[in-house]
Amino acid sequence: MSSYETPRGPVDSSRIPRYAGPATFARLPRLDEVGRADVAVVGVPFDSGVSYRPGARFGGNAIREASRLLRPYNPAQDASPFALAQVADAGDIAANPFNINEAVETIEAAADDLLGTGARMMTLGGDHTIALPLLRSVAKKHGPVALLHFDAHLDTWDTYFGAEYTHGTPFRRAVEEGILDTEALSHVGTRGPLYGKQDLTDDEKMGFGIVTSADIYRRGADEVADQLRQRIGDRPLYISIDIDCLDPAHAPGTGTPEAGGMTSRELLEILRGLASCNLVSADVVEVAPAYDHAEITSVAASHTAYELTTIMSRQIAEARAK
Repeated sequence: MSSYETPRGPVDSSRIPRYAGPATFARLPRLDEVGRADVAVVGVPFDSGVSYRPGARFGGNAIREASRLLRPYNPAQDASPFALAQVADAGDIAANPFNINEAVETIEAAADDLLGTGARMMTLGGDHTIALPLLRSVAKKHGPVALLHFDAHLDTWDTYFGAEYTHGTPFRRAVEEGILDTEALSHVGTRGPLYGKQDLTDDEKMGFGIVTSADIYRRGADEVADQLRQRIGDRPLYISIDIDCLDPAHAPGTGTPEAGGMTSRELLEILRGLASCNLVSADVVEVAPAYDHAEITSVAASHTAYELTTIMSRQIAEARAK
């Protein structure tokens, strides 16, 4: 889209009820309706890498359904993201559910195609396995990227049952492959039991800093966001959000819930505090709607994706204005 073209925004809910029509993200146009996008919202219905409860393959469409209630103006960031940049729903990346290695290759190739158009990606998972091919693709464009990983778990384990690609291993693989900037890696919201203290030792050796959910509770969202901004600096940043970073009270619909997590308010406030960071792409994963109640998890995930999309749209508009 050239600088003088007006982005096509969501369906007008004052004319067509929110519950009517196809459930694209935030009722935005499909990518094929607008030709290209500055921010492409794409689903990856894949959950063959899970180690406990399955169902995240249905997460992307659950988030889209919950996003029907999103509105065009974001007062928390004083921005109308869908007027600042063309945001469009790019549909789903269909990956082989019976072959994880092939699925990882398929996701990476599809991400390459989308990023090759100049778009930034807002990906809706799917399980956390998908973060690895997405990071591979982003690193091809930007070089090793800073990573903020919101999760109850470290996801830096080596293997499960000898499998190198699972939802618990993506960030170890990413460090091994040299696609992350190891000076700017952070887990946020971690908690719960581990297999042993060595898990933390190994994680530290990879370069990760840790902000636990207890740290957020004691120090507050503003202080945590400030710490993260300082660690990231002006590096290209990828944010990966496992919805289980939230407490099960705020996100029951997920595969590996852990007690003692963040509130949805804390997550959104931390993300808003990162608005000045150079966010090049992001994902929200591990929404498993079969375990949800009254769309609690999907609503939280849709608002999370909305804040991330707003950050990217603002930065795109600011870059064009220079």
